[in-house]
Amino acid sequence: MRKKVHQTTSARLGNIFWYCIVGQLFSILCCAAVSAQQQNLVKYVQPFSGTSASTTPASQHIEDKTERLANTIPAVAPPFAMTQWTPQTQLTEVKCLAPYYYNNKKIYGFRASHWISGSCTQDYGSFTIMPISGKLKINALSYAADYTHNGEVATPSYYKVNLPNYNLNVELSATLRSGVMKITALKTDSVYILITPNSDKNKGSIKVNKASGEISGENPVHRIYQGTGQPAGFSGYFYISIKKQFAISGVFAEDKIYETQSISNKKDLGVYVGFKLEKGETILIYSGTSFTSIASAKLNLAKEINDSSFEKVVSATTADWQKSLSQVSVSDKDEKRKRIFYTAMYHAQQHPRLFNDVDGGYPVFSGNYQRAVMDKGNYYDDFSMWDIYRAQLPLVELLKPDLANAFAKSLVLKGKQGGWLPIFPCWNSYTAAMIGDHSTAFLASAYNKGIRDYNVNDAYQLMRQNAFIMPDSTKYLDGKGRRGINSYLRYGFIPMDDGIPDAFHKKEQVSRTLEYAYDDYALSTIAKDLNHTEDYLALKKRSENYKNVFDPAVAMVRGKFANGNWYSPFNADRREPYITEGTPRQYTFYVPHDMPGLTKLMGGPKQLENQLDSIFIKKEYWHGNEPGHQIPFLYNYTASPWKTQIQVSKILNDEYSDGPGGLSGNDDAGQMSAWYVFAALGFYPVDPVSGNYQITKPQFSKVDVNFNSGKHLKISVVKAAEKAQFITKIMLNGKLLKNHQISHKQLTNGGNLIFYLGR
Repeated sequence: MRKKVHQTTSARLGNIFWYCIVGQLFSILCCAAVSAQQQNLVKYVQPFSGTSASTTPASQHIEDKTERLANTIPAVAPPFAMTQWTPQTQLTEVKCLAPYYYNNKKIYGFRASHWISGSCTQDYGSFTIMPISGKLKINALSYAADYTHNGEVATPSYYKVNLPNYNLNVELSATLRSGVMKITALKTDSVYILITPNSDKNKGSIKVNKASGEISGENPVHRIYQGTGQPAGFSGYFYISIKKQFAISGVFAEDKIYETQSISNKKDLGVYVGFKLEKGETILIYSGTSFTSIASAKLNLAKEINDSSFEKVVSATTADWQKSLSQVSVSDKDEKRKRIFYTAMYHAQQHPRLFNDVDGGYPVFSGNYQRAVMDKGNYYDDFSMWDIYRAQLPLVELLKPDLANAFAKSLVLKGKQGGWLPIFPCWNSYTAAMIGDHSTAFLASAYNKGIRDYNVNDAYQLMRQNAFIMPDSTKYLDGKGRRGINSYLRYGFIPMDDGIPDAFHKKEQVSRTLEYAYDDYALSTIAKDLNHTEDYLALKKRSENYKNVFDPAVAMVRGKFANGNWYSPFNADRREPYITEGTPRQYTFYVPHDMPGLTKLMGGPKQLENQLDSIFIKKEYWHGNEPGHQIPFLYNYTASPWKTQIQVSKILNDEYSDGPGGLSGNDDAGQMSAWYVFAALGFYPVDPVSGNYQITKPQFSKVDVNFNSGKHLKISVVKAAEKAQFITKIMLNGKLLKNHQISHKQLTNGGNLIFYLGR
């Protein structure tokens, strides 16, 4: 999903972590959290990766410089947390501007963020804590501190920075729903803590209790995309406990200080509390967050942290990351490759977001401040579905099937509560963002892998409704149902005559047709398994609708009118109104479910190979966006699978690095990073619904994948010579693998997967 970029350019992160970590507290805590027998993997994660404008070759080919930023943040939190903590170097509640960019020169505080990593959305329900010293200041432009990377430490579980203007050190750590901040005075001075809810609508409230040392507030959430500006039906709530008696406290808004102890619905509102600190003295700030109430935020804090020491929180969250990263252990002499790999693992475990409190409470989907309670398990939201159904969610299915089940159950709950299965559920509401109907694709992918601990019949009926029924006008305008479904059902494609006016992405008719065909195929697999024969036959036929927008005269997909005429002029390598974030040449290869059918349309395997060659020769392959992510693996459907190995290796080496500019485009909630993880391991889910993976050459000589079932998959590479680089044969548990393909079941059964390379 494409984004607007805040221009930053540095790429010097490579050794910053190592420079900063020496002698730091984190090093001790990290080692304590990792057993002597276990390799410390957390140290390889580079949280600054993707926080600056891309420096990779493919990104330089893109004319629109706004599409060159990964838009990640240096998030401090356990995997898939409710709230990520980040230093804040950007004043913004604006779409497509992340709260953090590496090259910014000012720091405005430390944000309890709900930014969707790598996205072009905006933050919501967040608040920021900013410590200052000397005189009280309440205007952000006035109190912003100079920001340098000297002495800075950033890990998934711990962050530290010095604020030179104020002679303060700030350290952060976090649990799933709560955070702790440690502030150390480097000289004796007055110190103030400013807490500001971050609202884009000048809404929200905050209050302070000087006697108890408590601060609490809320930040109402508003929808974007479909329903933009409307209340989302829930707020971001926070509860803060400061373990030191305030000397003074008050509230402020719009550069004015008020005598009251609470304030609401004003521009730039906040609370300040003040202390007198001696040199070396510290303050601990404990914060709980929730999407249901202040009381729940307080409960979340009490259950997750309570009065635990800062060091204990760091150690526990470090252990969480170590356990998660250790599911895949790679061996390589190249430390940079390991940094890139484990950073990709980190980025691929930010979302979907945990949305329920410790007691199971969560805001009803597309509701109006109603609260529901999970009977068991957790509820998740922020599914950047057009992006993540391709590789990020399949990676979760592979490594954490129980979590994938919770995602599936959450989607079904959303559909039951809102009446329609959401297309792109974010902000706990309908958005109709992007195209396709890929909640269906994910549910089918999970179902076909045996992930089914939810009401499968409810799931099927919700998916079927999306595929066969047009909502009434009110529901459709609210973002429910497939965009353009009536045209699609009538013509077998979406004609240029239908401009799809009621969507954030308008037009894009050919891309919608292709993606609906895939979703129809996905649903057909479940219909067949559940013996819905009539549905199965109809959906199977509709899965071939991609053929209706393939023009044999140009051997590519092309805009088409209802009368059968083709859209003119035809520009294969330009962005056209009927294509989503790409070109006709790029999107022609989006038929993941029927590559034999597409191959036949093109004239056979050799013509498919020639078409694939052309996209790389012309430098029209762009790794920075999702529509082409399957393309390098499609040579496996030709007589030259070795070309997949060449192109994938080139992308792995050229389009990923460990510096701030090390991602070639928006990370899109971990999709870009999940692509790296899969490709580096030697297999990729071109068609996740099928449960099959296309094989390529692994990036690492040895890999140990630990599945939650207790089984292990050991991947190794055997070279006939030092410069051997092409697969000659693949053996799985002593048996030859054919067709450069491996199944989900074969992988998860474990054993030994050996790649033999020759020249």
